[in-house]
Amino acid sequence: MTDHSMILVILYNRVHEQFCRYSETMFKTGLVLSGGGARGIAHLGVLQGLEDIGIRPKAIAGASAGAVIGALYAAGNSPKEILECIKVTASHGFINKLLPGSGLFTVAGLTQLFKDTNLPHHFEELTIPLLVAATNLLTSQTVTLSSGPLHKALIGSCAVPGVFMPVRFNGGYLADGGILDNLPVKDIRKVCEVLIGSNVNKMHGTLPEKISRLQVLDRCFHLMLAHQVAASAVFCDHYLEPKLYHSPMFELKDPDKMFNAGYRAVMAQKDKFLRMG
Repeated sequence: MTDHSMILVILYNRVHEQFCRYSETMFKTGLVLSGGGARGIAHLGVLQGLEDIGIRPKAIAGASAGAVIGALYAAGNSPKEILECIKVTASHGFINKLLPGSGLFTVAGLTQLFKDTNLPHHFEELTIPLLVAATNLLTSQTVTLSSGPLHKALIGSCAVPGVFMPVRFNGGYLADGGILDNLPVKDIRKVCEVLIGSNVNKMHGTLPEKISRLQVLDRCFHLMLAHQVAASAVFCDHYLEPKLYHSPMFELKDPDKMFNAGYRAVMAQKDKFLRMG
């Protein structure tokens, strides 16, 4: 066995051990949440919809914004509580204008959100097992984090290239998980009987006549992510793509509308979900 193969085996065993703390068998239902900037709020609507039809994920994986939403939910907050905390954090100016006409979560904003929601500092304190995907810029690989410091892992997973500096972590540099794996199914698929995927970056075929610089950037992100997300989606038993055609990735605009889009995506497949038993 090569050194590289041994490292992969060790990393897999660490993830597996973390999940085994909670259960000796496979988890009934897992949920994987894509990155997507502000559009990640739609994941909250997905979670609310699943709760309303009696489905609660027993394990969660996420990248970037999906990792943050997953962590806040895994800590015991309800989807609507998280939504209200995000609104409050935004209203206090912690979502700063980093680019003209755009809004992105800053490190200060995420830190404040974690404080407002009493997010635990370590993975081991969560009530639902969580896998966070990030990109290690040093090794050019996706890393899956499931134990140890939680806040640092989440901030690293959200570190958009060119906007935030990568986060120094365990000898590497963590950047946005969506760079290489925006729908991180690989590790959670191994430990779940049923896997639900939520992708908030569905491609659409229309653009305004006058396109702004940020709309170009948004479109480029979509193009970059589309193929890797499609390849991951085939591993999901149930796959959701909330309709967010007019919701920008780089601006927190009308969070209630995004929440409702996620909720409607679940209700559109309600009968299928109910057959899960």
